[in-house]
This record gives sequence, C-alpha cells and structure tokens, in this order.
Amino acid sequence: MLETGDPSRDLINFVLPQTGALVEVADPAQPYVLLDAAGDVVEPVSAFFAELQACSRPPSTIRSYGMDLLRWWRFLDALGVEWRRATRAEARDFARWMAIAPKPVRVHWRRRTADTKLRSAARASAGVPNAVTRARG
Repeated sequence: MLETGDPSRDLINFVLPQTGALVEVADPAQPYVLLDAAGDVVEPVSAFFAELQACSRPPSTIRSYGMDLLRWWRFLDALGVEWRRATRAEARDFARWMAIAPKPVRVHWRRRTADTKLRSAARASAGVPNAVTRARG
C-alpha cells in the first residue's frame, strides 16, 4: 500500500549520526546490548536479542543483527522519530538511504600497518642521498 502525504526526505545529503553503541558484555546470557545516545539500554532490542539466543543463535549472529539495529536506531534518531512511532515511510526511506549512501572506505588491517611502515620509511629516508645515484630522495 502506498502512503501519501509523507514528507520528502533529502537522503542524498543525509549523514548518519554516531549516536548510541552496540556493546559486547561479558555476560553469556546477554552477549550484546544496544545503548541509546544517553547510554541507556534499548529494551526492545534486548528482548529481540533474548529471542535470538533462545533460538540457539550464536553471539556472532546477535552482533550482526545488533549492528543493523544500531544503524536503524541512529537513522530514526537523526529524523527525530521515536522507535515505537516509526512507520513504513521511515522503513522505506531507510532502505532507500542504505542503497544510495556512500559506503565507508576502510583500510584493510593488513595494509594499514604496511602503509604506515611505508610512510614512516619514506619520511625517514627523505633528504638521504641514494647510495648509487647520490640523488636526494
């Protein structure tokens, strides 16, 4: 069913705020919790995590779902929409934003150290003459 009258959102320029967090807990009965911007546990998510655990889902699955729910929580928070007040329009816009948002570029952990070492070596050798050509680097 199409919803009409909902506001048009600028999803191109939308920036997801870094509020809240998914935190690993040392409690095996509750391996992860989702915290809101104030640092309080988001109870509906904790209930969902308990259901996942009751279905024998491993902690890695709970974490994966938690990362997705954190993104959804942040999206709603940025729009000023309460968790329980979200409609199909917010879900639609979230799916649209996920499709068009630029993906974060992260340096692979193996290359991060190699790049750092190369930059350090380049800085250290700057100004040192080449042993063969005697040219300064």
